[in-house]
Amino acid sequence: MKTRRDLTRYAWLSIGTAVFTIALKFSAYVLTGSVGLLSDALESGVNLVAALLALAVLTIAAQPPDEEHAYGHDKAEYFSGGVEGALIVLAAITIAVTAVQRLLNLQPLEQVGMGLLISVVAAMLNGIVAQILLRAGRKYDSVTLIADSKHLMTDVYTSGGVVLGVGAVALTGWQWLDPLIALAVAAQIVLAGGRLVREAVGGLMDEALPEDELGRITAVLDRYRQTYHLDYHALRTRRAGAQRFISVHVQVPGEWSVRQGHDLSEELERALSQVVSPLSPIIHIEPIEDACSWEDIALVRE
Repeated sequence: MKTRRDLTRYAWLSIGTAVFTIALKFSAYVLTGSVGLLSDALESGVNLVAALLALAVLTIAAQPPDEEHAYGHDKAEYFSGGVEGALIVLAAITIAVTAVQRLLNLQPLEQVGMGLLISVVAAMLNGIVAQILLRAGRKYDSVTLIADSKHLMTDVYTSGGVVLGVGAVALTGWQWLDPLIALAVAAQIVLAGGRLVREAVGGLMDEALPEDELGRITAVLDRYRQTYHLDYHALRTRRAGAQRFISVHVQVPGEWSVRQGHDLSEELERALSQVVSPLSPIIHIEPIEDACSWEDIALVRE
């Protein structure tokens, strides 16, 4: 059975695919002279850099906790998404500058049929690999693989639009349409890059878990509240890569023994880990009769 340590093989798959598709797309550009196809090739260049970064980040994230990183290294994955988003924006600027230059100096396209065929093959290859990465990313909860998959699918959609646009240029003879297609590609990938940066920043800023996971956690807590006639508050959640963290204050009858409180905590941790995994829960037991137990704690204890 694969573990998160095996995820680097998917990064190698992404790297190999990026190298091959870059070669294909630049060949299509050289054959046709289309800046639309050039923009598609430049985006694949970003794919290669992102795949190399993903390999490095996944290697770091797979390392076990140590004395300096007691909570593990999973957050390293967010750097991949952030840098990949920034690279996409940089590629978009390069594409836009090239497109404007071509718009001011229009040139006819050549060997369009062969160039488009090569681009279609490259897009199909990216689409297949994107689905492989997406399934692996969801299975192992890898932010890096999911981001890489989304980027590759963006590349597929971009390639489809470029192929249709360049085909329209060949049919109509409207040479100005080619650089406009490239500008449209630049705008589209800026949006994709912005989304990746937003997701990476959210992870680094310790955003709460998504609503569906938070709902499963509160459902377990509510069930225990009814069963044991206890209460809870100060529920906090966050995520670091695949790992989830929660802390919660649970109020129990004051006459309970330490053993009873400990046994409840152990049982509650197991129940929570069954609905959200992997999970690192911290449960603070308090007497329900004490008014101070109902006061939420500050983020930093004095």
